[in-house]
Amino acid sequence: MIPKVHDMGTDTRGLVAYLYGPGKAEEHIDPHLVAAWDRLTPDPGRDPEATYGDLQRLLDQPVIALPESARPAEHVWHLSVRAAPEDPILTDEQWADIARRMVAATGIAPEGDDAACRWAAVRHADDHIHIIATVVRHDGRQARIRQDGARSQAEARKIEVDYGLRRLNAGDGTAAKRPTSAERHKANRQGKERTPREELRETVRRAAAGVASEQEFFDRLAAAGLLVSQRVAPSGDLLGYKVALPDDRNEDQEPIYYSGSTLAPDLSLPRIRERWAGNGSGPGPEAAADRSPGSARVNPSTARRQATTAVWQAVLVVDQSDDGQIAAQLAAAGEVLDALAKTSAAHTRRELRDAAWAFERASRSHIRAERGHDRGLRQAARDLVYGGPALGRGEDGATTAMLIDMVFFLVTAAAHWHGKKEHAQQAAAARQAAEHLRAAYQAAAPMYLSVMHQRGRRLSQPLQRKQAAYLRQAVPELAEQVLTEQGWYALAATLADVEHAGHDPAALLAEAAERRELDTADSISDVLVWRLRRMADLPADPSAMPEHTATAPAAARGAAQRPAHRTDRPAKSR
Repeated sequence: MIPKVHDMGTDTRGLVAYLYGPGKAEEHIDPHLVAAWDRLTPDPGRDPEATYGDLQRLLDQPVIALPESARPAEHVWHLSVRAAPEDPILTDEQWADIARRMVAATGIAPEGDDAACRWAAVRHADDHIHIIATVVRHDGRQARIRQDGARSQAEARKIEVDYGLRRLNAGDGTAAKRPTSAERHKANRQGKERTPREELRETVRRAAAGVASEQEFFDRLAAAGLLVSQRVAPSGDLLGYKVALPDDRNEDQEPIYYSGSTLAPDLSLPRIRERWAGNGSGPGPEAAADRSPGSARVNPSTARRQATTAVWQAVLVVDQSDDGQIAAQLAAAGEVLDALAKTSAAHTRRELRDAAWAFERASRSHIRAERGHDRGLRQAARDLVYGGPALGRGEDGATTAMLIDMVFFLVTAAAHWHGKKEHAQQAAAARQAAEHLRAAYQAAAPMYLSVMHQRGRRLSQPLQRKQAAYLRQAVPELAEQVLTEQGWYALAATLADVEHAGHDPAALLAEAAERRELDTADSISDVLVWRLRRMADLPADPSAMPEHTATAPAAARGAAQRPAHRTDRPAKSR
């Protein structure tokens, strides 16, 4: 159940007319009163003799009774209460009880208070009611309604339990502002999937991914096609910004602007500045250097490989570090997801976009991020953006699958951490993002795993037995399960590639298996394949590797006696 306190107003009759009217898109059906401060309150919806003015005058009576100089400038209070889509349809009597509980909880009409405010609850749809009240009490004092939003949410959680409704997670004030009803109706009329507020929030988030300076940020906003207005102090200092979609205009055909802070708490200019301010006085020379799409220093597959390593370092931080550092890593993980979605191929783009959209909620909490600890992930996001779009095949596509696999583990770690901190909404958002990443992985990985699978099946029997022996030596507790998985042959081919490249397969496999839990993996074999290929610096695309004969080359056999090359030691905490 979702209660929402709307902005205070001045026009009681106007709100009454809206509640009893047809709605902006004829969505109001059978408007009628379900409860009010007095059982004799007129109902313009069911009583043909009652008018909007009758109800307005009764609601406003305590306000009009005050001297004009003592009347509050804004006296109309408005609360909507909406059931979840899967909830049963409640009766008028049930909605009446909910309305009484809401006005009591918010301070409009505390239980047993004979001098409380006047109010009325109108139902014009199966799934919600609106409560209108005037905030002047019968004794002339104004109602104490501070924290009415938080109080209504707390009461909603109790109502969900009492009525057996879907139980929503309690908010903590760090979520982005929801679109208004008017914004949603407008988007529906225009046939748009998202409101301008939501579209702008996603676009601004992507523009901020890995950004290293104000100029770069505003250049990205302009390149994305947004209208940008900057707020400048008399001194010339930039104080803030607001953005608009070119085709989103008001009745006067003027663009409708939204400030960054109204899109999301972490999209205000001061909060965006914190992203690069954590590096000291600003971005270092390398971070600030040109990373244009034509630059030869980074390409999509290289950017994804480097991002995979950065994400793994972040997983270790989430497992081992303090809360401020973890919060910084999760905020930067959101930037990596935004950058990955922005540059992904068509067959993974939608799921990655949805994963980034969901994880946005998981990237914020009341734990303040200690910026500076997130350099690796922010640089990874920057490289992904300037590496450009992946083609979705060859090494680009294979490294995309490798990166998605690793990001899945980071997002899962985020869900576990938020769960331990009792951040219910953030934990749920991280789990939702993980499901989208799982779907994206299933779209990205099969073609490459299939090639590895065929290569593994073509290994000679002696080589297959040799790889199975490495498996039993490295992870005896997992070996029998892995040998029965469909992905075993892909792992066997990868172990052969590891040995051919001069590493000790058993040692590297043991190290790969130790690096965090495997319980959330659909296939242990798949996870170990990507970990090994990253740790041994093997091509992610197996078609670039040679087929293996019955024995490994002499040079490789000699090198295999040396300790495995470790490419991703945990970074020291700064």
